[in-house]
Amino acid sequence: MNHLRTFALLAALTAIFMGIGFMIGRVPGMLIALLFAGGMNVFSYWNADKIVLKMYRAQPVDESHPNAVVRTYVADTLQMARDAGMPRPMIAIIPNDQPNAFATGRNPENAAVCATTGLLDMLTREEIRGVMAHELAHVKNRDTLTMTVTATIAGAIAALANFALFFGGGDDRERPGGIIGTIALMLLAPMAAGLVQMAISRAREYEADRVGAEIAQDPNALASALQKIEAYAKRIHNPTAERNPASGQLFIINPLAGKGADNLFSTHPATGNRVRALTELAMKMGRTPVRPAPVMEAVPVTRPRPASTAVPTSDAPGSNVKRGPWG
Repeated sequence: MNHLRTFALLAALTAIFMGIGFMIGRVPGMLIALLFAGGMNVFSYWNADKIVLKMYRAQPVDESHPNAVVRTYVADTLQMARDAGMPRPMIAIIPNDQPNAFATGRNPENAAVCATTGLLDMLTREEIRGVMAHELAHVKNRDTLTMTVTATIAGAIAALANFALFFGGGDDRERPGGIIGTIALMLLAPMAAGLVQMAISRAREYEADRVGAEIAQDPNALASALQKIEAYAKRIHNPTAERNPASGQLFIINPLAGKGADNLFSTHPATGNRVRALTELAMKMGRTPVRPAPVMEAVPVTRPRPASTAVPTSDAPGSNVKRGPWG
């Protein structure tokens, strides 16, 4: 159903795009805008993984890391990738107190999965496995490609909307809706495209939860991890994400300080909805659902942080780093 929903939403984006072309009434302008947006997103497709890894100062790690928790994290992730029939991904850790994780890369052969030091500190081994299985599911499902195609069409819609207002040419009376229609097009078309793009992101998160639970063979661990991550993510600042909010959709839980909800304006599904879906999956797999501790009662894990992955002082709690518009 999530694959079908993604296809339907991509079709909706295409329909919006074609509708703008009809409103403008000029095929050359539509093609120019499409080529421009496509070129930008092709560059992003080939380089986005390098950009985001550098942005978050991701540090590649392997089985020889001196910290036992990191070694276990690497070994478990590689073992799950092998069991899922996937190529070996690059595995990295991000020096940040907020527990979170993401995957990037243009295809399974060039993929990277990352966990923050906060996640390795605060979750159990089973919960870390559940989270990384979710990220491997994103890689296996080629969600990076899906989101790149989505961004290409959404970018083309925004470019066409601006083109319609400033360079449409001709008599506005000859266009459907005239100048009023053109202004409405400029304002509403990018908004509609953005909403569809967010809906696709939410659908891919649900699908990654399902596939990830199957890879790890433990839906309960992922459900428990999601609740713990959300509890801490709301209280621990992520300055890099606040400075680059567009990267927030990469993470398993929204890293921004604002509250998320499963509605039109969120890139992530509500955690409660995800936990319910995972609980149903656990019951289908014959596992007894585990009731995690209430999110507000989460207590920090006292395991020591890996010495070689200490959070830089510029991003440390109490530093002078300015918060973003979400807090």
